[in-house]
Amino acid sequence: MCNAIVPAADTLSERLFNSAIQSLELFGVYLGKRLGLYKVLERSGAMTSGGLAQAAGVHERYAREWLEQQAVAGFLVVEQNHPDAAMRRYALPAEHVGVLAKDDDPAHVAPFAQMIVGIAAALPEVVDAYRNGNGVAYERYGVDFRQGQGGINRPAFRQDLIEDWIPSIPDLHDYLTGTEGAKIADVGCGEGWSTMALASAYPKAQVVGYDLDQGSIAAARDYAATTGARAAFHQRDAVEMESEGPFDLILILETLHDMSQPTKALAALRSALAPEGSIVIADERVAEAFTAPGDEIERMMYGWSISHCLPVAMSDAPSEAIGTAIRPETVRNCAVNAGFTNIEFLPIENDLFRFYRLRA
Repeated sequence: MCNAIVPAADTLSERLFNSAIQSLELFGVYLGKRLGLYKVLERSGAMTSGGLAQAAGVHERYAREWLEQQAVAGFLVVEQNHPDAAMRRYALPAEHVGVLAKDDDPAHVAPFAQMIVGIAAALPEVVDAYRNGNGVAYERYGVDFRQGQGGINRPAFRQDLIEDWIPSIPDLHDYLTGTEGAKIADVGCGEGWSTMALASAYPKAQVVGYDLDQGSIAAARDYAATTGARAAFHQRDAVEMESEGPFDLILILETLHDMSQPTKALAALRSALAPEGSIVIADERVAEAFTAPGDEIERMMYGWSISHCLPVAMSDAPSEAIGTAIRPETVRNCAVNAGFTNIEFLPIENDLFRFYRLRA
């Protein structure tokens, strides 16, 4: 073993100490997100704890402690300090608004806090899964995880997907733009932000979102009804989609690695493709081969994997049990075994996702 890459005990101790601080700060972000406190501060400007409590419908003493914690963490600023804590005024700095309060801002990472809380709620079941070899169904991670996952991808799905990713495939973009009745399937659509964005960007196309999770489909339908989006949503397992379509485009956005049987799903989706149709996959941009220690992206993806993605994938046996660290060779093998002969690695630049195009 190379001692140079093994953290010394005191260094590791300090790292875990800082991780505890950061975890607790994520809980503070969760409270601010879930209770609407950041949005009140964004809308109203500097506020006292009493003002925030009244505007957000929370207890003043809790509001005061949360404001103090957020200021100590550096997320909020104290605009008017005062010896009397109830008289202090706190504000959300302009540079933090996108991160904490603006749902569609590219910098909006506050939903990570909801995902972490959702995982924490399911961890006892994850412990049992480690012991018995079973999995943990997606819905067991609750509304917090579902909304967090939808929220963290929302900015990219509402903007990058239709402004960059699909337009980076010119023949596909031109076909969807110019063809009346082109059909798009968004498989693993979650709360439907990608599906609704596609429906808006390609008004001549028929766009349908599919997801196995009932709660996600219900939420997507609610959002579509509220916004007037013309997308349809159906609860469906990807492995049972042979008879759907035929689709000119099937999207699988950050979902393949969560599937229990991704090869079987790709085979079913291949049957649902139009003769010249394409499957476009976006999944994690992890390293092409396992290396330890890993960079921050690798560390984050393995963190999701041990606590959520792998247990979800193993909840339906038999499972290929890919996990979040889905490497290019894994995608290629799944595609080849599903019957695809044309597998393209797309040159789309993104820090988190790697893109693939499959054609029969």
